[in-house]
Amino acid sequence: MTFDLTPEQDQLRDAVRALGRRYGHGYFVEKAKAGEHTTELWTEAGQLGYLGVNIPTEYGGGGGGITELAIVCEELAAAGCPLLLLVVSPAIAATILSRHGTEEQRKRHLPGLADGSQKIVFAITEPEAGSNFHRLGTVARRDGDGWLLSGRKCYISGVDEADHVLVVARTEDAATGKLKPALFLVPTDAAGLTRSKLDMEILSPENQFLLYLDDVRLPGDALVGESLDAGLPALFAGLNPERITVAAMGAGTGRYAIERASEYTATRKVWGGRTIGSHQAVSHPLAHAAVQVELARLMIQKAATLYDAGRDLEAGVAGNMAKYASGEAAALAVDTAVQALGGAGMTTEYGVATLLGAVRAGRIAPVSREMILNFVAQHVLGQDKSY
Repeated sequence: MTFDLTPEQDQLRDAVRALGRRYGHGYFVEKAKAGEHTTELWTEAGQLGYLGVNIPTEYGGGGGGITELAIVCEELAAAGCPLLLLVVSPAIAATILSRHGTEEQRKRHLPGLADGSQKIVFAITEPEAGSNFHRLGTVARRDGDGWLLSGRKCYISGVDEADHVLVVARTEDAATGKLKPALFLVPTDAAGLTRSKLDMEILSPENQFLLYLDDVRLPGDALVGESLDAGLPALFAGLNPERITVAAMGAGTGRYAIERASEYTATRKVWGGRTIGSHQAVSHPLAHAAVQVELARLMIQKAATLYDAGRDLEAGVAGNMAKYASGEAAALAVDTAVQALGGAGMTTEYGVATLLGAVRAGRIAPVSREMILNFVAQHVLGQDKSY
């Protein structure tokens, strides 16, 4: 057992950290407040190969795994630039297409996902069903050689930046008559697809949308995979990377907040010649938050390692635990940093209160802490299903 990164992973971490710090949290906040996107950072990260580290080399990627992509997510967040679309496009969409897409779909989309010139976002959540794919109301119906999609989706990130939306729908199994999940690549300019921006109390350069699909007509090759049987495994192929990379982003955000607070408390003097960080009432909460972030990082590393080894069931448990631990640790770290800085912690200048909305959302999405506890109780502790 080793906790050391490979030399290549160490180099990746250092390089991404340098890129993130060159842009910094000020850039992130400026873009978010102006209603703009972090296009320059995304483009440069793509050109340097960081967006495609988990994509096979034959499609223009780095040939690594979710471990490498988690490093990218964490280090950009640790520099104050947590990019949500890293989770949505390279982690979810690229993984699903790499594992379960047709060869034509891989050739058409993966090179662009790898270099950042293309973005594919993910649409599963619905107003009534949430993310419970057993009860999704979005339905795909056969239409000759193609498909018609109808339904609604909510909290869909980055639709205004993307070329396609990877839509999770339900379609009838001809053999059994039962509805089963299927994934479709829907162009964001498709006729019948409309969107409405959601106003969120989160400072982020990525926007959230309601999507309306009104008999969106798609060709047969919009279905991900060779047949409807690919739907369920393709869906699950994207959920574990989602949890792991969200967790990595949260851990990076926690590291950023603790670093900012530590720099401040190590130099700030109010009473006499002692720094405020020399008082245990200030230093102990920060130390506690640092421990929680580090524990979350260890769980993220375990989950990513299991996933890259193809141990999907174990990765599912570890990924959920990592997401839970990171969500709690990031929220604690940012809140503790704000408290340590006092009034300065609430200013834009010091750059920690700007993350309060995002880390609070991290305890809700993409799966709530309560649903993770349900999962652990049922699948780890052997308890009866409670929902």
